[in-house]
Amino acid sequence: MNDVNLIDELRQRNLISHITNENILKKNIENNFISLYCGFDPTEESLHIGHLLPLITLKRFQMKGHTPIVLIGGATSLIGDPSFKEKERLLNYDNNIDIWSIKISKQISSFLDVSSLNKMNNVIILNNKNWFKKINILSFLRDVGKHFSINTMINREAVKQRIKRLDQGISFTEFSYNLLQAYDFFILNKEKQVSLQIGGSDQWGNISAGMHLINKLSKKQVHGLTLPLLIQSNGVKFGKTESGTIWLDSQKTSPYKFYQFWKNIEDSNVYNFLKLFTFLDCHEINQREINKYKNNQIINDKSYLSKYMTRLVHGEENLLAAERITNILFLKNIDEIKKSDLQQLKKDGIPSIEACQIKDLQEALVLCSLAQSRTQAKNMIISNSISINTNKIINKNHVFNDNDKLFNQFTLISRGKKHHCLIDWK
Repeated sequence: MNDVNLIDELRQRNLISHITNENILKKNIENNFISLYCGFDPTEESLHIGHLLPLITLKRFQMKGHTPIVLIGGATSLIGDPSFKEKERLLNYDNNIDIWSIKISKQISSFLDVSSLNKMNNVIILNNKNWFKKINILSFLRDVGKHFSINTMINREAVKQRIKRLDQGISFTEFSYNLLQAYDFFILNKEKQVSLQIGGSDQWGNISAGMHLINKLSKKQVHGLTLPLLIQSNGVKFGKTESGTIWLDSQKTSPYKFYQFWKNIEDSNVYNFLKLFTFLDCHEINQREINKYKNNQIINDKSYLSKYMTRLVHGEENLLAAERITNILFLKNIDEIKKSDLQQLKKDGIPSIEACQIKDLQEALVLCSLAQSRTQAKNMIISNSISINTNKIINKNHVFNDNDKLFNQFTLISRGKKHHCLIDWK
């Protein structure tokens, strides 16, 4: 087998936050193909960019011949995981969770699918609602609950933080989440021979509870591995921006906006992210980092990362569309633009307005919030800082005509290099 260095590779990529019995786990994956799992609670209709790290880690194991199992938390999402949350989540409706579970399952299936030539270790997607809907509460409290000490559960860091918050505290509903996830691990070990659970570092308490329960009920040793939680320099979780969450669903976050997220990451994160998210050899990444200030290497590497991640999540066609839009806005290359690109741009790429009739360019600049008044708009035009469809406009009294409309529908107005607005003529 070719798994000798898998755990070592994860360490080289800074992918391990916690791990149990590392040497035993390494020996297991050197000598056997294992099944491992990661859980995803469907609290929204799409996964977001923060879910990429566990998905890609599952993919790394899958590429080595191991079987990834994804557990959709159709039951646990009805309860809510309190791990390091400042306050209790609003409970979702059962019907919403069922719909979201289906959507997320499709996202994951396409991401972890393998070639039709090899179905031996294709992803298995399960939903914990299938076993929790059958369980009797008295049996659960007797057979599972008796193995957990309240003292231990209260001393979990995530619970302690919530208890200290006098304005929030923690409900029994969320407090019980730990037992439910532990039972998930037990069921998957019993029925699917799962011997490893992975998750974010905030899941360490839940993973440990599962290992504890399996040891008590089955006398088996299983393993846990957590991945680092990525925090941006401003203290905000990775994947959050001023305009909101970066989703993996192209209907919620356009491929262009997704592409720009990676283009705009801090330089200090480029090489760590190449290790975490790509399959480039670690030695090659280290060499790139050594030469990062030579011949614009760091700019090229950030571009590589942006393209790689957009292609991985949205495919080649959407990557090309994102690049075309970028070329329009930043390189003023509008020749290859497609109508679908402008429709994507309207959705969440730049500010846009819908208009039946706009008197002139000055009015448009004010309506688009590119200018605060007609006087300011006029001065901007005179100072040669305004363009329509990348063409500079010098006539302060410019009135729109059909030549200003791309595909007889859209007009792109720009102020300088960074401020844009799209008019959709109705």
